[in-house]
Amino acid sequence: MKTLVVNSDGQLVVIEVPVPKYNSKQALVKTISCGICGTDATIIKSEFKGFPREKYPLMLGHEGVGRVVEIGSEVTSFKVGDIVLLPFNDEDEEQYGSLGSAWGAFSEYGVINDKSAYQEDDIPEAAYAQQVVPVDIDPVDATILITLREVYSTIRYFDINKDDSIVVFGSGPVAVTFIKLMSLMGFQSIIGIARSEEKQNILLENGANAAFNCRETDIKNEIRTLYPNGVKYVLDAVGTAEIINQAMELIEDRGEILCYGVPKYNQMQLDWSKAPYNWKLNFQQMPSKLEEGESYGQILSWIREGKINLKDFVSNYFTFENILDAFEEYTNHRILKKAIITYPF
Repeated sequence: MKTLVVNSDGQLVVIEVPVPKYNSKQALVKTISCGICGTDATIIKSEFKGFPREKYPLMLGHEGVGRVVEIGSEVTSFKVGDIVLLPFNDEDEEQYGSLGSAWGAFSEYGVINDKSAYQEDDIPEAAYAQQVVPVDIDPVDATILITLREVYSTIRYFDINKDDSIVVFGSGPVAVTFIKLMSLMGFQSIIGIARSEEKQNILLENGANAAFNCRETDIKNEIRTLYPNGVKYVLDAVGTAEIINQAMELIEDRGEILCYGVPKYNQMQLDWSKAPYNWKLNFQQMPSKLEEGESYGQILSWIREGKINLKDFVSNYFTFENILDAFEEYTNHRILKKAIITYPF
């Protein structure tokens, strides 16, 4: 099969490797689609925690969707033909030699685990979120389900009170998803911060009560005009020390700065001289797959109620043959929303 690999110098290449092996508790999956995520970009720059340069080259991709083509003898939760979420390719020295894995979903095939085939203490974490896509969901756009589940589970993890005010920094797919889902959950005071008028409008379209362009507006002045005592929460959906430091002067006493995702650096210089005396900093760097799986039902309900349209989150589709072009577009900030890589199926 072909797979997308990043070398230690950040170069992307498509290479051929063997189709992955699977055991009696697993199923082989042929890839249908995989979304490009900010995590991929961070790994390409060798800035993602847990992936030091000595582990490169790495197979990339973690937002995959595929069709089950073969099943192990103990598998009961999946059948051939099922569309499923999160097929991965793990490191395998026998199969791939020194080639490492950053989940490896930008491959023509992947593997999923059937959690019902394992003893409870032995269930791989990914198995809790490797679930079947219902037949009424477009299999290509189904990759958006992964972001929706991750974000919804993170909102629940942060335990945000919907009656409190929140400022969201970021206008990429993750930030948009936070705003959309919080709006559906009944949050009444959501302020979005973008870096262009176009992105500002996207935040408003997805449920922000107000949105500001940080390149044209004094954010502190705007927020403090609306909330003289500061806001309860600031959510950093980008992952930078700059945003965290800016958030210090926006929160109220005992306010909370929420950080989603793995920051670009493992160390930060924080200045809380302008923060209130009492405040919290809360990181969610890697959503729990168990919590992600438990969020699936609510996401599907919103879709079937017409409250979520998966295509609203997507701006670009690229075939796997053009995956290098897709990443060039992405890294040059020419993708407005989500970019999805498609495979023949």
